[in-house]
Amino acid sequence: MLLNISKKQRSILIILVIGTFLGFLNQTLMNVALPNIMTEFHIGPSQGQWVTNGYMLVNGVMVPLTAFLIQRLTTRKLYLTAVGLFALGTLIAGFANSFAVLVTGRMVQAIGAGVFGPLMNVVVMNLYESDKRGQAMGMIGLALNFAPAIGPTLSGLIITQLSWRFLFLIVAPFIIADFILAFYLLKNIGNTKRLKFDFLGVVLSSIGLGSLLYGFSNAGATAWSDFTVWGFVVIGLIVTALFIWRQITNKTPLLNMAVLTYRQFVVAMLINVVLMIAMYGGALMLPLYIQNVRHYSALISGLILLPGALITALLSPLSGRLYDKYGPRYLTLTGILLTTVGTFSLSMVTLNTPIWLVVVSQLIRQLGLVIVLMPIQTEAFNALPLSLMPDGSAMFTTVRQLAASFGTAALVTVMTQVVVYAGKAHPTHTTLNQLQGIQVTFLFASVLMIIAAAMTTLLKQKTTI
Repeated sequence: MLLNISKKQRSILIILVIGTFLGFLNQTLMNVALPNIMTEFHIGPSQGQWVTNGYMLVNGVMVPLTAFLIQRLTTRKLYLTAVGLFALGTLIAGFANSFAVLVTGRMVQAIGAGVFGPLMNVVVMNLYESDKRGQAMGMIGLALNFAPAIGPTLSGLIITQLSWRFLFLIVAPFIIADFILAFYLLKNIGNTKRLKFDFLGVVLSSIGLGSLLYGFSNAGATAWSDFTVWGFVVIGLIVTALFIWRQITNKTPLLNMAVLTYRQFVVAMLINVVLMIAMYGGALMLPLYIQNVRHYSALISGLILLPGALITALLSPLSGRLYDKYGPRYLTLTGILLTTVGTFSLSMVTLNTPIWLVVVSQLIRQLGLVIVLMPIQTEAFNALPLSLMPDGSAMFTTVRQLAASFGTAALVTVMTQVVVYAGKAHPTHTTLNQLQGIQVTFLFASVLMIIAAAMTTLLKQKTTI
């Protein structure tokens, strides 16, 4: 699938893709299983959400720290440690005899998973010349794009036939096998540096990013006027601002803010922010439409999403090759416009829209996203010198997670407000009111995509460092 790369490069890439795929897959498996977990441990939704929120918070807090870890530790030592922790957390969660142990297992998983993506980005940038990075990042797209898309379908199948514990026990052999492969085949890439550890920076980033992610995640189910939303968002903004000031003034920063002086990196990152807001928020709307408005099962909902997921898997490597050949601007614009068409089409769904039309609209949406997501990420990293790659990867991944979390909260808020407004006019039309909320939310996401399309004019056609 990848051309003109050595056997060593291919084996390293495969090992890293497996780990990253399993890490991203694990983020999405829990949503469908949450009702079963709550029933078994006799807990309510406020406690149950920590299965996903605990994972997300630890994962988000780990990412800025990876810039330091990648430069301080060898590739082999860091990856083996991360995979080992992920495997340990998977086994703890799979055999958990209490909810507290389950959440602990998820958090241990997240410590390892937080390293996978940033480390893989840095390794790829070091292994490949700039004209081959698109192909490699296209392979990474299999993990970044396919895993979240296939997660709900796979989870639905496992929960229907087995127990929620098998969501962990089925993953465990694969991550252990990846550890064994890495132990024998993974080589060190790049050189280590004896950096001073910025303990205060870690504390500030953990509190700041953790508060932001927690506040945004609460906004999906709680009003923004609640302290658990606005309070944590404000705390997060203040502490994150202190973290940024600390990094700018510190001689040995945890995260080098010099990456923000590279215009092409900043433009690509901002485009990605808008894409994440529209993509993650929009992705939440479709299952709500299928299950709550059309009253199909969670399994059917997952199957409806499956064709788009398969398109993502099949075309991710191709999108990378197209980037290497044509550059970012026109490829990104094409992908965003396709995503806009698919998203706008979903804003027109009704109570009687044929399901095949929903499948096609989502497929077009996914086709556009697979064309744009990895090329825009590759372009961001290509804009940086190799010395700043760990910091750039950590920065890009952190901002992407914040955008995804905020996007979900923002679009859920749009939907909720529309439903409330419609409910005042037609209090008995519950299903129709929810449909109207979903339609407006997809329309709002379409507007965001148009903004992202306009931002592509700021991209250079080719970047060389």
